[in-house]
Amino acid sequence: MSTTVNEPGAVTTGDVAADPTRGFADPGPLGLAAFALTTFLLSLFNAGIAPENLEKTVLPLALFYGGLAQLIAGLFEFRKANTFGATAFVSYGAFWLSFAAFVQFVEPAIPESSAKTATGLFLLGWAIFTLYMFVASLRTNGALIAVFAFLFLTFLFLVLGTLAGVSSLATIGGILGIVTAIAAWYASFAVVTNSTYGRTVLPVGPR
Repeated sequence: MSTTVNEPGAVTTGDVAADPTRGFADPGPLGLAAFALTTFLLSLFNAGIAPENLEKTVLPLALFYGGLAQLIAGLFEFRKANTFGATAFVSYGAFWLSFAAFVQFVEPAIPESSAKTATGLFLLGWAIFTLYMFVASLRTNGALIAVFAFLFLTFLFLVLGTLAGVSSLATIGGILGIVTAIAAWYASFAVVTNSTYGRTVLPVGPR
């Protein structure tokens, strides 16, 4: 099963679409798995489940799995003419790369009194992006709709908690992030399993 959304403009020969990427594996499960694991780990800290002093363990994942692997998946989605998948994976791959740079280089240079505002604004931009990607996801399938719905709520609560200085809201954002990660893992698991078995083993919901 593919996560690709068919789009107009495909080159056709007679009644059969000439697909130059027919031999390409679906990059969607890789992108979803990379997003899920990195989101899960960071959300453990945001939810107060993991010790705060270990938070920088997220950075290697943010660079190489959430960042690089998603970026690669997104580039292959471009090759497969999947605008939605390409936009999502390249953007969230860039999110994780920029998050790692923000935490490592930018945040330490910002005065402590302004650090939360800077973080909140950083997250606000991604909340806006996620909202319109959620709207676009309504034309995909149930599993992806769930991922983007929970991701938007995650960003929303993190933004509100950070800018308002209300830790309980940020904690809720962390819990929602864990739910988002589980939804993304399920979507990835479903596509890999269904593709491997050659039939629908795990449903992803209606389009």
